[in-house]
Amino acid sequence: MTIAPGPPLPHIIRMIRFTPILLAILYALAMYRFSVWRTRRELDARSTELADPTLKRMTDKLAAALDVARVRVYIYEIDPVNGLAAPDGRIFITRGFYRKFQSGEVSAGEMASVIAHELGHVALGHARRRMIDFSGQNALRTALAMILSRFLPGIGVMIANAVATMLAARLSRGDEFEADEYASALLTKAGIGTAPQKSLFGKLEDLTQARSGAVPAWLMSHPKTEERIKAIEAHERRWLGGEGEGAT
Repeated sequence: MTIAPGPPLPHIIRMIRFTPILLAILYALAMYRFSVWRTRRELDARSTELADPTLKRMTDKLAAALDVARVRVYIYEIDPVNGLAAPDGRIFITRGFYRKFQSGEVSAGEMASVIAHELGHVALGHARRRMIDFSGQNALRTALAMILSRFLPGIGVMIANAVATMLAARLSRGDEFEADEYASALLTKAGIGTAPQKSLFGKLEDLTQARSGAVPAWLMSHPKTEERIKAIEAHERRWLGGEGEGAT
């Protein structure tokens, strides 16, 4: 006698329903570990510690303001103009950016403002979180694409990509404003001031135009220059008004 199979058990149905989400989470964890390993390996292989006496005087001022013995900065041997903070807390300036300093196109104070900005990313946890965000965005994109493709074949993947991109841009802009504020406070405390920070934004905008509209890596997913300068000036007014005495 053959017994007809009964309906699927509820817990099995739930497991099947949530399998794409579980797979996306596992994918995110794997991507995070791989991304951290790959980034560290790349930076180790293509970077050396910065040894410039003029810039060291600037980093010594930043170190004194932070009450630490030294601020280590490394040269990352690539041409694009960029500064970055690694997940392990190291600060990097690209060779292309350093060449701008050597040629006189960027001042020592402006280079210090980049270093202060990247120190902000480290201090505020952005550097490590960005790596997690990157992996998480890929997982979100994958999960959404799998789910939406069931209901919207052909365009589900496009919608998933758009949502993940919008989320990444919003997170990045928020981080940049926070790192700008940290840098402004640190530069002020170090006696360097915010003038180099603001002037550098203008130069980077000119660099964008000089490259026929190609956006430099340092400005990718960043807020508009005018918005960043206005935010810095608003912080300065607040601090001078006595409301930001603890900002540094």
